[in-house]
Amino acid sequence: MLTLPLLQTVKKLFPNAALDFLAIPAARNILETHPDIHQLIIYDKRKRDKGIIPFFRLIRRLRENRYDLAIVPHRSIRSVALVWAARIPLRIGFDRSAGRFLLNRIIPYRTGIHEINRNLHLLDPFGIAADEKVLPKLFFSDEDEQAVFEWMKRRQLNQLENLVALAPGSVWATKRWLPEYFARLAKMLKEAGFQIVLIGGEADVEVARQVEQAISSPVFNAVGKFTIRQSAFLIRQARLLVTNDSAPQHLAAAVGTPVVAIFGPTVPAFGFYPYGERDRVVEIGELPCRPCSIHGGQKCPISTFECMKKLTPERVFGEAQQILKG
Repeated sequence: MLTLPLLQTVKKLFPNAALDFLAIPAARNILETHPDIHQLIIYDKRKRDKGIIPFFRLIRRLRENRYDLAIVPHRSIRSVALVWAARIPLRIGFDRSAGRFLLNRIIPYRTGIHEINRNLHLLDPFGIAADEKVLPKLFFSDEDEQAVFEWMKRRQLNQLENLVALAPGSVWATKRWLPEYFARLAKMLKEAGFQIVLIGGEADVEVARQVEQAISSPVFNAVGKFTIRQSAFLIRQARLLVTNDSAPQHLAAAVGTPVVAIFGPTVPAFGFYPYGERDRVVEIGELPCRPCSIHGGQKCPISTFECMKKLTPERVFGEAQQILKG
């Protein structure tokens, strides 16, 4: 998601170029409908394409395509080795890349800015203004829209002006606000006249079940029901998304839905904060243990989990109200 603005800007810079995008299978659903992508190349490095033979097969494929330029925001040595071995003459990447010695244009990896703008600095050699706000764009198929609308119709979910989406999941356990806090927030929002829809992927089903049980009144649970694009289209129908520091906040930026993002072990300074104009971050700023890592983790290192426990539902509700009233 945070690489799409780079793609979109490159397309504006070179409108007649054929832009190919190399990604892992998890990104396919986001990328496969994007009109700026000429060819989507999926590299399943952990399963189907694991090992040295598939790696060399991919190198040969890239070499046969005879690219003029490779832009490499990923900082692994494998990413840079691919484009070097494919004999791509101009290779641009960050100075923090493990394979920077194989690049011929090295760009400083800037801290304190959003990841989108950090990636846009890879276009510095072409004079592109990297400080402009460029939102990622998602493109929905008719099937995406039909799947979401039919799901909503079956549940008689039709008062969209009062719909608030909650995303209680995250790959990292310490990034998850407490399920009982999400439940209390949902109750407050319902008392204020809003309908609640839970969103997330298949990995979030259990935490969503905990939230739903703790609410003890009906909510709409879409967790695990949709693809990433379809989940984004559902977020588009909501007036607000409340989420952990996780992927849904970036989907919301692409569809124009304002966000209240809950940050615990991580901090916005890493560059992965919500990107919309009206978005808000809620965090406990005075804790000396924050941040404990760049991604969070599966367990609080000091076993207190204060960064999340001290973020009360009342405080998050207050931030949500400010957006909803606006």
